[in-house]
Amino acid sequence: MGNVRVLALYITISCVAFITSKITISILLYKRWKRKHSVFQDSMSPLMKSLTSNMVLKTTMKLTNKDIIGSGGYGTVYKLMINDSVSFAVKKLNRGSADRDRGFERELKALGDIKHRNIVTLHGYFTSPQYNLLIYELMPNGSLDGLLHGKSSNNNVLDWPSRYKIAVGAARGISYLHHDCIPHIIHRDIKSSNILLDHNMEARVSDFGLATLMESDKTHVSTFVAGTFGYLAPEYFDTGRATAKGDVYSFGVVLLELLTGKRPMDEAFIEEGTKLVTWVKAVVHENREEQVIDRNLDSCPVDEVNEVFCIALACLESEPLKRPTMAEVLKMLEEIK
Repeated sequence: MGNVRVLALYITISCVAFITSKITISILLYKRWKRKHSVFQDSMSPLMKSLTSNMVLKTTMKLTNKDIIGSGGYGTVYKLMINDSVSFAVKKLNRGSADRDRGFERELKALGDIKHRNIVTLHGYFTSPQYNLLIYELMPNGSLDGLLHGKSSNNNVLDWPSRYKIAVGAARGISYLHHDCIPHIIHRDIKSSNILLDHNMEARVSDFGLATLMESDKTHVSTFVAGTFGYLAPEYFDTGRATAKGDVYSFGVVLLELLTGKRPMDEAFIEEGTKLVTWVKAVVHENREEQVIDRNLDSCPVDEVNEVFCIALACLESEPLKRPTMAEVLKMLEEIK
């Protein structure tokens, strides 16, 4: 595998006084393991390295509701503007429950050693008795969910080249988690809202609050059922076992979103008592595949769309053993071009 070079960057932020109590602030111990077979960018920009802890803290404490760019059960995400040229995404996780604290710890464990062009960059974190903060690279084009389903400020319809590029990038990031990270990482919450897009529309896998680490000699991790309904593999409900093939299934749902332009739990499906996956499989059974493709993709290359459609169905096999690995999914997607 070649020589492994380890670069360790230790940044220690001193304690500061805030409302008569001391908040201990730590910056993430950032390690970069550069392997011959992996694709990396520089660990941090010169601007990030030049920032002081007081500058980041002072600006973070001024965040208000107008700075919110996302929210959910995981917490609230703010846009943090340091100056005209430096900005970050800050995820605020209120403390007070074991689940929230575990989610924070999972993100640190999963992302502390990762630097990959298709995985969101974690620059650091703050921790206090009231809340935890995770500081990420800001993704200017938002999420795939926002672009596909109208929550993005960018109202342009995603064309086929963009959708294909996003599919390949997301597959590359998930494949890296499954096959190149030691221990391997099972994401457990692959969905369109957790696929973010940078300024080049390059996909970045994000939100590792449910991520599970798995040693290479293991086949699964027994855990509580968690994730997002509509994306979860059917066997997960029965066994409570998180596996890499569960992520493959979830990615298959994302591919269907890219192809159909519909949500996994679209209102039309709910009325029929079904969901995107079962609807698509029923249409395929009736040889009416062309009816599920997003109408905004009228001018797309039919052969390429059909190949991605077949890959999605392979990912959505009911039997986990029949599904390809993410490395195989990535290879099939890349070979389309």
